[in-house]
Amino acid sequence: MEHPKRRSHALTGEVNFAQEDDKRLETTRARLSNVLKRHQALTERLQRDSDKMMFDRLIKEFDAARASQTDEISLEDEQWNDGLLATIREKVHMEADRKASLHEANETSMPTDPLLDAKITYRIGNKIICCLEDARIGIQYETSFAGEPCEIYHCVLESKSFLEKMTVIQHTVPFFLPIREAENDLLSSNAIKFIDYVGAICQAYVDRREQVRLIKELYGNQIKDLFHSLPYNMIDFVLDDFDCKVTVSLRYADLVSILPSRIRVLAWPLHPSKKVLGTEKKGSIAAAQSIPSRLSYAEDALRTMSLPEAYAEIVLNLPRVLQQMFPPGAT
Repeated sequence: MEHPKRRSHALTGEVNFAQEDDKRLETTRARLSNVLKRHQALTERLQRDSDKMMFDRLIKEFDAARASQTDEISLEDEQWNDGLLATIREKVHMEADRKASLHEANETSMPTDPLLDAKITYRIGNKIICCLEDARIGIQYETSFAGEPCEIYHCVLESKSFLEKMTVIQHTVPFFLPIREAENDLLSSNAIKFIDYVGAICQAYVDRREQVRLIKELYGNQIKDLFHSLPYNMIDFVLDDFDCKVTVSLRYADLVSILPSRIRVLAWPLHPSKKVLGTEKKGSIAAAQSIPSRLSYAEDALRTMSLPEAYAEIVLNLPRVLQQMFPPGAT
């Protein structure tokens, strides 16, 4: 008779110990979540403050360039090539040289030149290419989400002469996106690829950020402990409004991807220690159920759908799947 009692006391001790562990983990998680939220808010505020003056200055300059344009040409992807970029570079340098010559000769009027007098702006996808003063080329990136316009970013390129390499002299791209690394790797060898890559990482960042914002807006009461990196290429969150705790971990292959490449969705029985009953058989069942199970259908949805769409699909089927994985009779 003493053996079952000793076993019962041991199981009770295990339950109390597990519950204390749960409380400590929840406290630590809550503190970490608050620290990350404060860090993100401070970082975004610093970025806005530092970029605002440059953004205001560049938006005025780009608006002035577009207001003075004589034509805007929309190009297909295959028309956006090295030859066109070379033409634009040559034009801004010729225009700068002509103004410098006029200034040196103290002339008040500039001779007409149909080629140089034409103010042409080029639109390629979400990019607008403008010729700016002082032999500079400006690129304006227009981002969007679900068909609605979002932020506008700018990048200004300059070179000492037509034959020298270009450099980025100004930009309003978020500081955590690797524009300087891209400049070092691409701009001197493949300027077209650099310009396109900057537009792609800006659009992908906005898209992933808006996906997270939307699921928080629609399903915030079901989501807790949502963590993400600033470029939103790492996203983790927990669903805790069900009989089980579901953890979602998303990793993106690169900063251009909109859909994740590595996905892990696990279902954990909620407080499995509470399922431990007085017999050894039932205690072993609860211990087995404390091991998480992968939700393959959820991972498939996240691999092919946007985050809000996949979330709706996951939640719709979650009760049925959880009932199959953790049937009530098993506890």
